[in-house]
Amino acid sequence: MAANTLSILKPSVNNLTVRVFVRAAGLDFEEQDVWGKKTTPEFLAKDPADLTPLLEEEGLPKGAVHESCAIMQYLCNRHGLDDLYPTEPGARAMVDSAMFYLVGTLYPLLARATYPALGFGQYPGEVGSSAAGDDLKEQARADAEAALAGPLDVYRAFYLDGRPFIGGDSPSIADIRLAASLEFLRAIDYDFPAWAEEYMQRVESTLGDAYAEPVADVRGYIDYVRSQSG
Repeated sequence: MAANTLSILKPSVNNLTVRVFVRAAGLDFEEQDVWGKKTTPEFLAKDPADLTPLLEEEGLPKGAVHESCAIMQYLCNRHGLDDLYPTEPGARAMVDSAMFYLVGTLYPLLARATYPALGFGQYPGEVGSSAAGDDLKEQARADAEAALAGPLDVYRAFYLDGRPFIGGDSPSIADIRLAASLEFLRAIDYDFPAWAEEYMQRVESTLGDAYAEPVADVRGYIDYVRSQSG
């Protein structure tokens, strides 16, 4: 049995983050695709939040933990993966900040902009999940897409600041989280600035098969969804 068991949904960029990470880190892992199996009593017994990715590992107090950033941080700490998660306080603060900024600011906009095209439900309280008309829902989606440019440029100006990666000379867990998340923007033909395209290609080429193998599932899903709307 593998040391780390991951319950995943293959079309998800949040799940893609951890799938890339365990491969890049060279960790022993087993993936369990839980598409159609969430919300079951068996899954909720392990994960009352009903979230993926879910890591099951003996060293965890509850036997399992969800949230992609927390999973990567835990495994880096457990296995001493300093190349992916630096231990120097200043460098680690930048990696943590980049991930928290993504989760709190960039990803909510990304979700509002892309989930309608991907066929994913939006969160309660969002225009997209309300009884509003299609015109208003599309306006909200377009507004979110337009608003992405500001937070995205923060990564160029602040977190990268002329360096190839947030982690410096090599990708960190923050780079994996960012590059994976941006994959969803392909679903809406987002007009990436040149630096972002180059950055995403740099992450992918540096990580090689660790990135290319799992990202094929996300890209395949995007291609399928686009083919159905054509």
